[in-house]
Amino acid sequence: MLHLALRMAAHRITALLAVACAVLGGAALITTTDVLAESGLRSQLPPGRLGGADVVVAADQEFHPSGDLPVALPERATVPGRLVERLAALPGVTDAVGDIGFPAALVDGRGQAVPAGGDPRTAGHGWSSTKLLADARVTGRAPSGAHEVAVGAGAGPAVGETVEVVANGRPAVSYRVTALVDAPDADGVYFADATAAGLAGRDAGGAGPRAGTVDLIGLRVDEGAGDGAGSGAGERVADAVRAEVAGTGLKVVTGADRGDAVAPGVGSARSLLILLAGSLGGIVLLITGFVVAGALGVTIAGQRRDLALMRAVGATPQQIRRLAATQSTVVAAVALMPGVAAGYLLAGRFRELLADRGVLPAELPLTVGPLPALATLLLVVAAVQLSARCAAWRTSRMPATEAVAESRSEPRTPSRTRTGAGLLLMLGACALSAVPLLSRTALGASVTSIAGILAAIGLAMAGPALVRSAGEAAVRRLRPGAAASTWLALANVRAYALRLSGVISPLAMGVVFVLTYTLTQTTVLAATSDDTRTGTLAQYELTAPALGGLPDGTLTAVREVPGVRAAAAAQATTVVWEYEELGEPAAESAPATILGPDARDVVDLGVTDGGLDRLTGATVAVSAEAARTRGAGIGERIRLVLGDGARVDARVVAVYDRGLGFGPVVLSRQLAAGHTTTGLDQRALVRTDGTLAAQAGLSALAADRPGLAVAGTAPDAAGADAPPEVWINLALVVVLLGYLLLSIANKLVAATAQRRTEIAALRLVGTTPRQILAMMRREAAVVAAAALAAGLALSAVPLALLGQGFLGRPWPAGPAWLLPAVAATVVATAYLTVELPTRHALRTPPADGLRAA
Repeated sequence: MLHLALRMAAHRITALLAVACAVLGGAALITTTDVLAESGLRSQLPPGRLGGADVVVAADQEFHPSGDLPVALPERATVPGRLVERLAALPGVTDAVGDIGFPAALVDGRGQAVPAGGDPRTAGHGWSSTKLLADARVTGRAPSGAHEVAVGAGAGPAVGETVEVVANGRPAVSYRVTALVDAPDADGVYFADATAAGLAGRDAGGAGPRAGTVDLIGLRVDEGAGDGAGSGAGERVADAVRAEVAGTGLKVVTGADRGDAVAPGVGSARSLLILLAGSLGGIVLLITGFVVAGALGVTIAGQRRDLALMRAVGATPQQIRRLAATQSTVVAAVALMPGVAAGYLLAGRFRELLADRGVLPAELPLTVGPLPALATLLLVVAAVQLSARCAAWRTSRMPATEAVAESRSEPRTPSRTRTGAGLLLMLGACALSAVPLLSRTALGASVTSIAGILAAIGLAMAGPALVRSAGEAAVRRLRPGAAASTWLALANVRAYALRLSGVISPLAMGVVFVLTYTLTQTTVLAATSDDTRTGTLAQYELTAPALGGLPDGTLTAVREVPGVRAAAAAQATTVVWEYEELGEPAAESAPATILGPDARDVVDLGVTDGGLDRLTGATVAVSAEAARTRGAGIGERIRLVLGDGARVDARVVAVYDRGLGFGPVVLSRQLAAGHTTTGLDQRALVRTDGTLAAQAGLSALAADRPGLAVAGTAPDAAGADAPPEVWINLALVVVLLGYLLLSIANKLVAATAQRRTEIAALRLVGTTPRQILAMMRREAAVVAAAALAAGLALSAVPLALLGQGFLGRPWPAGPAWLLPAVAATVVATAYLTVELPTRHALRTPPADGLRAA
């Protein structure tokens, strides 16, 4: 069977190239998705500034819903400080360090804030944290007084110099540099331990919400402890620590897992990779399966005569299907390895894009292992086997004489079952398109592109019947004096509807995919921007990114600026909302805004019930969409897990409409107090009287305070304010469109090349090369027009309902050039992939063309 499959493949190289290209591109895309998924599950950061710690004790920064993947919690959860002494007393522990991080930045000679570490929010530490660095080299002595610090060796100041430091929102204070610390990831400002605890509000006698806590505990282990050394000793100590903290919910990590404890946000980045891979996986598998099946359909259709003759000489239906599957698998095997290799490279480039856009930490590596390649191999081979057997099914089941008779023509009547299933699928896609009318959320909008792709698959199934009906209608209306090339083109459309629909369907899918996927992103972005723009009454916002948060007293100073009518602080965080769905427990992570009652003067959330003036204590405001779907009306109590893992019950005091712009949940400042990494406000929203004097006053205030920046709240028209996810999705559209076009082009070339016998026969009966070229060009025009019309028709309903649901009008938002660009691409693809193979076939003498067949 293998020998026969190889001989058949050798005579159909051109057609099988389309299969090879489809498999290669599909393997690359599937491998990329698998690598992202594996990295989200297994990738680990380097230990960074914890490189010198053998064992790390930290709070669990994940929420574990029942029956689902963990949800990352981005706010730093704390560890009781009293645990440090208990762990220090364990056998084998040489040092136990309670590490804390808090906002700190240096101020240069020009009065500008200079970040002292990678993340200004956690750049401040106690001196004892230097014991957790790997191979730290210290020049100078440890800071001991309240006005002494050590800095990283690359910070600039020298030992003995005086520097100004802004710490945890306090005014800049002068400190004397007593030491320089040189080690990997040693950047930061190191205070005396007592000073650091006081600045961070962590001293045991303090009254702050995080008093008496540390961020994590790092342990250094005596390598000669017990009866072993090195990592064995560390694991024994780790086991003892686990026993000590059992039942507290704390995690004990060693080795490569230490990197997770450095920054809580890394867990959320990995979760994003899993979500991204999951969302991409469905689209990639649908498109890959569609393209591979289409390419195999064209290839097997060109071999129907060979398969029919084998049936005539005694081959069984099972043997025919196995032969088709074996041949296709051999071709797929040739393309799989380079496709998988390209997938690993593409995953690396995609990770760079995510890091450049700030979606992933630059230090988070991809996990490169054999599992993505194995998963791709199994998926692609299964798709190829199934598609090849389905393509050969009709020929293998027919009686031998009928199979031979039909090998040069198509079935006269398209399958009613296939046509009906296709029409039902298109109707189902239309029904699915109504989801954005019911759910004005990003999840509801994502259904639009899925509905478009399902409709395109329905078109592929019902295509032969629709194309035949359209061809018959066109032939009936053809004028008697029509050119021979036009008559031949329309006759081919009617007689070879299956072949033509196999070309129109993937082109239509490309149109549907580009329009629905791109316009979904732009429409959601436009609706979000509209919510934010309409709901933001403030004209300006003040931030302090280099300081890790707004300094204390900023709001008071802003309110004293002449022309300022209102100012309120705002923060962003993440919560997990626990609720019941169909009687089963469910949980969903969602962005949340932190506001106070004074925010009603600077934002208008579109409150429909209750009021923001009640947003005090353990209260929240929720979007109307969340209130409707989760039964969270006014007065109801909801269960939330805050960003640091704390569980709270909160009462709903307001319901608002603008959930796209402000998120599904707004927390009161009292509810969120003590549950964010820094505790500082991230920005201040300012509403003025609109005069230039007020603007100048705010600018002067920002210039007088190190690290403070003022900017307008109006969204950037150029798209610079677009979320990173938008650029990621657009990059995905470009990659998938390139794969679709390449596969479609190869399929068109293969389909045209298989018509050499037809072209040769036409030339032998007197048709001129010019007439044949004219005929093929008219067929290409039919293909392009039909693909564009079908693609636009299938996209119209989902996009109209999306626009109605999100923008209140029956059309989406998007660039005006998109549709002309799509049309030009479809026309160019159809023309070039038909014109070039036809010209090549015309260079072959007709008699040679018939003999080659």
